[in-house]
Amino acid sequence: MDKKFKKKAVALKYDRKTQNAPKITAKGKGKVAQKIIELARKHDIPIKDDPDLIEVLSSLEIDEEIPSQIYVAVAELLAFVYSMNSRQ
Repeated sequence: MDKKFKKKAVALKYDRKTQNAPKITAKGKGKVAQKIIELARKHDIPIKDDPDLIEVLSSLEIDEEIPSQIYVAVAELLAFVYSMNSRQ
């Protein structure tokens, strides 16, 4: 593994009743990313590995709504999450 490469993780939260768009709730790389992933697994939160989307989302600030330019990509992510939740 390339030592320059560090795993990244971004967590989103979306409540369609109270929010206009999903917001970034956590982000990090390396050990912080691993902790985000561990917490997601511990709480049965679906995880989607999409390096391109993570790159875009990791450029946003915590508590920032995702920009409209990436709604389609995030909508696909939410569809994945909803399908995972319906299987459980």
